[in-house]
Amino acid sequence: MEYDELLRQVIEFLGTFAFAISGIRHAAAKHFDWFGGYVCGIAVAIGGGTIRDVMLGVTPFWMTNPIYIICTALALIFVIIFAKHMEGLRNTWFVFDTLGLALFTIAGIQKSLILEQPYWVAIIMGCITGSAGGIIRDVLLNNEPVIFQREIYAMAAVLGGIVYWALDIFGCPVEVTVIASFTTTCLMRFLAVRYHLSLPILKQE
Repeated sequence: MEYDELLRQVIEFLGTFAFAISGIRHAAAKHFDWFGGYVCGIAVAIGGGTIRDVMLGVTPFWMTNPIYIICTALALIFVIIFAKHMEGLRNTWFVFDTLGLALFTIAGIQKSLILEQPYWVAIIMGCITGSAGGIIRDVLLNNEPVIFQREIYAMAAVLGGIVYWALDIFGCPVEVTVIASFTTTCLMRFLAVRYHLSLPILKQE
């Protein structure tokens, strides 16, 4: 297996675990049972990547390797075991959601580039990979999707994708590019929430 492919799979696995925990915790807040929690976890974990792969015309990634399904099950077990210790860790779940967003954005960009898509498509696919699963989760939970709220979410993924593109053009090593893109996405999300940054809202008049 080539190094770049191995790196992409590691990123997808870590993103799956982070997003699955985020989805399961949202389900727990709605008092779903274990199965409902798993469904929400898997929706976040594979939803964005599935939409990406269908749009790119390839077999969805989780259908070629069961590790992502298993990873979500491990996330469910993790949440069940440590449920008593999680009530006071709301900020931790926000961090997990942000890490998943950053990791899946990178995975989406890398897979698109492997399939020889232009960079503007890769950035869009990265954004979809990172944010579409959260939309599916929120629809299942009857919540307003986070990307339609005033918080900067999908735009953080877009900014991370632009940084990835810029560094790759300048020939930076893939490790440096990945770290810079990951840091940019996370930092943008953290700063936006910390300082209540948002895009201008639409007005009727």
